[in-house]
Amino acid sequence: MSDLPDESRPEGPYDRLSQTPRPKLSNTELSRFIDFIEKFEEETEHSLSLSHGYREMRMMLHLMRNHLAGRLTTPTSLADASGLSYGTAKRGIESIIQRGLILSRPRTKSGKTVSLHPSPMMIDEWEAYAHRIKGLLGPLFGVDPASEAGRRIFLDAAATDRVISPPGVLSARLELKGGLRGLIHADPTFMAMHNLKQQLESIFGLEIHNSARSIDDLLEAILDNAGRTNSRYDLVACDLPWFGELASKGILLPLDRFIRCDAYDLSDFHPVAIQSTRYAGQQYGIPLQTTPELLCYRKDILEEAQLAPPTTTEELIKVARRLHDPGRGRYGIAWNAARGTPLGHTFSFLMAKFGQPIINLRRREGSYDFQQATGEELRPMFQSDAAYRACEYMLDILKYSPPNILHMAWYERAQSYASGEACMAYCYTLLAPLIELDRTSPAWGNTGYLPHPIGNHGRVITPIGGYALAIPANLPEERIESVWTALRHLTSANMSKLYILNGSLVTPRFSVSQDPEVSALSPLIEIVDDMARKDILQAWPRPPVPGITEVISIAGHEIFEVLDGRRSIKKALSMAQDRADRVMRDRGYY
Repeated sequence: MSDLPDESRPEGPYDRLSQTPRPKLSNTELSRFIDFIEKFEEETEHSLSLSHGYREMRMMLHLMRNHLAGRLTTPTSLADASGLSYGTAKRGIESIIQRGLILSRPRTKSGKTVSLHPSPMMIDEWEAYAHRIKGLLGPLFGVDPASEAGRRIFLDAAATDRVISPPGVLSARLELKGGLRGLIHADPTFMAMHNLKQQLESIFGLEIHNSARSIDDLLEAILDNAGRTNSRYDLVACDLPWFGELASKGILLPLDRFIRCDAYDLSDFHPVAIQSTRYAGQQYGIPLQTTPELLCYRKDILEEAQLAPPTTTEELIKVARRLHDPGRGRYGIAWNAARGTPLGHTFSFLMAKFGQPIINLRRREGSYDFQQATGEELRPMFQSDAAYRACEYMLDILKYSPPNILHMAWYERAQSYASGEACMAYCYTLLAPLIELDRTSPAWGNTGYLPHPIGNHGRVITPIGGYALAIPANLPEERIESVWTALRHLTSANMSKLYILNGSLVTPRFSVSQDPEVSALSPLIEIVDDMARKDILQAWPRPPVPGITEVISIAGHEIFEVLDGRRSIKKALSMAQDRADRVMRDRGYY
């Protein structure tokens, strides 16, 4: 028997704390683990700018963890995290600052108190370190990087080059009295921003106050704010079709001087999004999201019924008819049919299916020109053949729609599809998280996406929506420079990726779509990116020209009477044309 006291005995095959048998390691496994620890130490020394003697790893871990969580780090809290005496820790922190790994940013104008943040250099080092360690884990655990499981863990060299880093903090905090004030839309991207509020406040060094509104209330709030002497908001979120009207009324501040001064590159954005935020040759907004309206369909249900996904309006009607089974609580298709703006959007998109914009835009090769539209080119086209066919089509699919279809708008149609009630739906990708990120949805993993099915005289297009951030023209001059800095960062590729990792699935940037961590989240990311590259995404179905919001609203009210059975198509379109003509003439648009 050993003379050693119990607490000094070797652990042997038992875990000292739990007293449960510990799994045996083979010589090969133990040898692999020793190799891993040796290489782990080598990679740590090689990748990170560590200085020995100050327990810098513990401080760096604390700083990086707080940065990613949006928590405040002060010199005192970092010293406490090090486990060293305060004097020793302070010298260690100063050493890391001098090597450019930590940013020390004043928290007040006096500069007496500071916050500490990882510099871009530190963030880059930790990203490289993480990728190197991931590369060591495969051999340790016997995972082949080329296998399906391996691809979810490891990135090849080419993929690593496309990975976008987390956003770093600004080197100097923004000076905006009362914080940054935003008027935003209530959708998943802006909700992701709201959930990241603490982290964004850490990045900018100030408080952020956002007011979220529905689409119609948002436009009304922007117009009301324009009547004030000084804007109550620093940034406003604008639906892409609003830019023509808001810019023509002088409600938004042109951004060209800031773009030129900062040499701000717009080439990474979807071209259609940049075009939509321009008016009369000037840039008035920076896209935060582009969200095409696609046809979603249940692949499993169509396969079971031996039906091909529909690519024309005639095919869609046939598929909806075959799948429609109210007795089982299953309906053919969900879409925007609620009175007003929701139905107006549907009508304008359906007109585009039949080859005609809702206004008389000049045709150009493969598209229509909305950037130079004036005079007769702004005349509403309710009396066109495409308008009549759009109404007929709506009456056809109405028969195969859920019973609450006349109250269905953007969220309701997406929810109808995600819940399994509807077999198909026209849906903005903005609400795709209901489908793609909810594993309890019967549509999860079973959804296919297509451009809008075309009608006669139409071509394959996907109507684009989305929001861009703009600066109100009546914002006090002393705030503008800092607000532009905030706008530029909020729409950056780093931020766009962050929104997606926190619940959004839309981005206006090619680089973000190509990021392997982003594209792995959903096949929808690559689908939309491919459509953008092929110019399938189009803005002309809902063009950003003066008066378009009222024309769409008129369509949504007058044509609702057709769906409700109280008016003929011919009468409704005639009344819509008269109303829209009066509005456009009274405003002097033609």
